Amino acid sequence: MNSTTHQETSRPRPIVILGSTGSIGRQALEVAKALPQRLRVVGLAAGSNAELLARQIAEWQPEIAALGDEAGARSLKTQATGRTKIVGGTGGVEEVAAWPTATLALGAMLGAAGLKPTLTAIEAGKDIAIANKETLVAAGEIVVAAARRRGVALLPVDSEHSAIAQCLQGEDAASVARLTITASGGPFADTPRAELERVTAAQALKHPTWTMGRKITVDSATLMNKGLEAIEARWLFEVPMERIGVVVHRQSIVHSLVSFCDGSVKAQLGVPDMQLPIQWALLHPDRVSGPAPALDIAAMGPLSFEPPDEERFPALGLARRAAEMGGVAPCMMNAANEVAVEAFLCGETGFYGITDCIEAVLERCPREHGSRERCSTAARPAHGLNDIALNDILEADSAARHLAREWLQTNGTNIT
Repeated sequence: MNSTTHQETSRPRPIVILGSTGSIGRQALEVAKALPQRLRVVGLAAGSNAELLARQIAEWQPEIAALGDEAGARSLKTQATGRTKIVGGTGGVEEVAAWPTATLALGAMLGAAGLKPTLTAIEAGKDIAIANKETLVAAGEIVVAAARRRGVALLPVDSEHSAIAQCLQGEDAASVARLTITASGGPFADTPRAELERVTAAQALKHPTWTMGRKITVDSATLMNKGLEAIEARWLFEVPMERIGVVVHRQSIVHSLVSFCDGSVKAQLGVPDMQLPIQWALLHPDRVSGPAPALDIAAMGPLSFEPPDEERFPALGLARRAAEMGGVAPCMMNAANEVAVEAFLCGETGFYGITDCIEAVLERCPREHGSRERCSTAARPAHGLNDIALNDILEADSAARHLAREWLQTNGTNIT
């Protein structure tokens, strides 16, 4: 890795943050605030939180800012002062993604909504700090091919993938035997299945280790986040799914491990603080002192590892099943999960309603999309923004959301 001193007198790296009002986006701004000599925020984009985005614009005075909600963007334009260009709608978000003065885009928009802005940034030649795991789950083949063709870097922000990337530096990819992603176990690590059937959204949102957004916190409770991360790792590191595993590590100190063919295992350790992997991605390949606290080895205590209970947490098996199906199946799984999680948060289905809904949608994938060959894009070459492949993904996402809502209307349960 390069020296941390050679850029001390150079200009800060100009970045845009897609999803600046979310958990990752807010923490990225904290990193930028702590390292003004290293990072310069030139663009901000958010979905609908106009009030917070307005405060961010006032503080950061970026060159451009976008709100996906067009009505909110029009209101922002009347309130904004200073030099910031205010744009709205999906086109506005994509304008921020491709903003010419930026060299890197942090992709942190929630869910499948982050796909097109990420592809737009790649086509514009920006390196991508990717925090939106759903983008690679839904369209990993397209995104990776586009990044390769444009010669841009995909730098993982998820702590698990950041750990793997750090462990792989300087290693021969052919020597990698297995990737192991760690899971905290979430708030229900020891909860019996019978009790899980009755848990509420309020209980699911009480994560024991991490402070995250509502959707990803529920994904952590179901362990779907680990299924999504395994598929994401498959694309980022070109390791087949059968060589990607998950272990429960409740202390959240070891973020992932890489096993090599000679029997050696490398792990990356750190405090459970997202500012560290965010900083690693934004400043790669340099390391500097930043806002994340250092790990006190002597004080961290014992570390434990155990296999996940897939009977209580069927999301892991569903993710593997979707990956094996290939093509649009992971996209449909992801879309169904987004719809079902929102229903759970609104009290419209139970904890296991989430995975039951996903399973029902996956079962419809071959029928809704014709033959297995139609359901898979593997036989077609991916050339970045391939219109046919991208349209398949967008159509599958829409179809899965419709199927999920249809299933929930019939099978949803009001949770009090």
